[in-house]
Parts: sequence; structure tokens; C-alpha cells
Amino acid sequence: MKNTISAFLLGTAMVLSAASVASADDKTVKIGVLSDQSGLYADLAGPGSTLAAQMAIEDSGLKAKGWTIDLISGDHQNKPDIGTTIARQWFDVDKVDTVVDVPNSGVALAVNNIVKEKNGVYINSGAATSDLTNAQCSPNTVHWTYDTYMLAHATGQALVKAGGDTWFFLTADYAFGAALERDTAAVVTANGGKVVGGVKHPLNTADFSSFLLQAQASKAKIIGLANAGGDTTNSIKQAAEFGIVKGGQKLAALLLFLTDVKAIGLETAQGLNFTETFYWDLNDNTRAFSKRFSARMKSGAPPTMVQAGVYAGLTHYFKALEALGGNPHDGAKVVAKMKTIPTDDPLFGKGEVEANGRVTHDAYLFEVKKPSESKGPWDFYKLVGTVPGNQAFTPLDKSTCALLKK
Repeated sequence: MKNTISAFLLGTAMVLSAASVASADDKTVKIGVLSDQSGLYADLAGPGSTLAAQMAIEDSGLKAKGWTIDLISGDHQNKPDIGTTIARQWFDVDKVDTVVDVPNSGVALAVNNIVKEKNGVYINSGAATSDLTNAQCSPNTVHWTYDTYMLAHATGQALVKAGGDTWFFLTADYAFGAALERDTAAVVTANGGKVVGGVKHPLNTADFSSFLLQAQASKAKIIGLANAGGDTTNSIKQAAEFGIVKGGQKLAALLLFLTDVKAIGLETAQGLNFTETFYWDLNDNTRAFSKRFSARMKSGAPPTMVQAGVYAGLTHYFKALEALGGNPHDGAKVVAKMKTIPTDDPLFGKGEVEANGRVTHDAYLFEVKKPSESKGPWDFYKLVGTVPGNQAFTPLDKSTCALLKK
């Protein structure tokens, strides 16, 4: 009987040991790019984000080292219920390890919860809400690229200091718009300005006339556009039709992408000030990557900062997996490892993943060029100023992330 028990225990130990070794040597990874593939954010994320993820896989060199890395993509259609359904399917059935991108803050906050529940990894590049590293922070989430705090403090503060001390907000009626208005309004009032009013508009609306008339009637010096993508381009185009800028008011594009400027045209967009953390023509490294990216995009467009963030985020993720010696399929463990390694990539430069999941890197205040200043089809920006990474995002001592209290 003793021999039988000993043999059983030895066999069990051998199985557990083999399982442990198999887990340590597991070099399989599955990544899901969850994006807006066909709606108002498709140009700034969408298929371009999938391409950026594919390039990150190729450039990592892990496949040559015996890793198997699979990539799938999904369209959340800017609906939280669809986004969470896809995420659950990916984790439960498709065995996805990591979700990336997710433009649309409402979808992102919902997916953030699913990823934590399933102990996966979420590398956000598309959603802006600063709540992802504050009240809704998670040990499984890393927030790359930009957020509403950064946008508010860089663009908003610059405009108030330049004399734009009265504001009226035109705000997309969902989580992102609310967060961006909240964070910008706080900056305006903290710098001696005043918010005189605001109006919310439905996501992906075509007619901004009634909202713009209210903004025009407010007589505010600055009309803050707390929206993005197609909503931003439509509101700027229609503001031009109403002669709002010619009438003396200034538009603040609180979130503007390269693809938005292309859609608006330099004639209308010239002079707009805004903040981004990546621009294709910023330096030799960004130009080299953008040349490779553009050659593989059907539109020939260079990457937006969201697409660049997908590439950079996965590049750092792969470094963490390699440092771990394999994929533990434990999201919190992988993210914890990502926080111990300084970030350093050709698109965003050096930075770090802070304890709340926020990635710090430089941000840049740009101005849209005049048509006469542009030397090419995507030559749209001129650099006005740089905000160092350690100043661009929410200071840890002001973050409401519960992870910081442990």
C-alpha cells in the first residue's frame, strides 16, 4: 500500500513538474486587435491598427526564436455590448492573451473590466479617457499614446494662457466626450478662465448646425471640440460654413488626428492648435517606420498616433514576454513585468509604465500648416512645443488609481 501511494505521489509530482516546465517554455501568443473597422474612427485606428500590430510581431524577431504569434481582429462598431461580446468570445473560445487598440472610451471601459475578469492583457492605444489609469485602473491594463488629462493640459492650458479665457464646449455624448470636457474645464478654471456653457451631441452625427449656433451665440472666445474622428471633421467644416472663426471665435480641436486634417483640408484646418504624441515626420525613426507602414496601407496613409501606439505597446509587451522566458498566460503577471522594464521604441522614445498602468512619453503641441507651407500630401504639422513625458500625464500623487494604495 505504501509503495502504491509513493508511486502515485511521485507520478503526481512528475505531472505537476512537467506542467510547470511546459508553462515556463510556452511560447504561444494570441493577440486580438479590437477596433472600429468601418465607422467614424476607422481611419485613425481600424485596419491601420491591425497592420501596426502585424509589423510589431514581425519586428520583434520572436518567430525566429521559436515563438508562435497569432493575430486576429474584430469590429466593435462603437458599441460597448458588441465590444464585450467579442472580448468574451476571444478569451473563452479563441484563447486570446492580449487585446489592443479599442478606440471609443465607452467600449474601452467595458472591455477593461472583461480583461481583468479573464486575467488577460489590455494594451490601450485608441481610447482617451484618463479613467483607465485613475478610477477604473486595472492590474491588467496598460494605457499607451494619449489621454484626456494630457490633451486638456497641453492644448487647453496653452490656449488659456494665450488669452482664450472663456470657453463653450461642443461635446460628444459618451464617456470620452464627458472625460475630455471634464479634464479641460478643470484646466480652464484652474488657469483663471471661465466655462460659459456647452452642448452635447450624439456620436457620429451629420448635422452640427444647431450645436454650432449655440456655441456662436455664447460669444465664448474658445469653442472646445470634445469629440473625435468624423465628429471633429464635420464640426470644423460646418463651423467654417457658419463663419465662426471669421467672426472672431477660435476652435480648439482638443483631439485631432492626421487623418482628420486630411479630411478637413489645410485651407479650413490651417492654424488649429492641438496635441499629439506621435507624428510621422517628427524624426528619422518616425519617418523610417512611417515609410514602411504607408507602403502597406491601401490608402498610402502614414500612421496616426493611435496606430503608432499599437506598434509601440506590442513591442514592449514582447520584450516582457521574452524576459519572462515564455508566456505564463497570466495577464497581471505580464503587465507587472512590463512595469519593471523601461519603455524604449523608435516611435515614442524612452519612458516607463507607471504603477497605475499609464505609459509616460513626450507630447507635442502642433499647429496645422498653411497650404503654402505644406510640401507634400501628408505634410500638415509644424511643431510649436514639447511637453516632457514626466509632465504630460496625471502625476501619480494625483491619480485615484486603487493600485497605488496597496
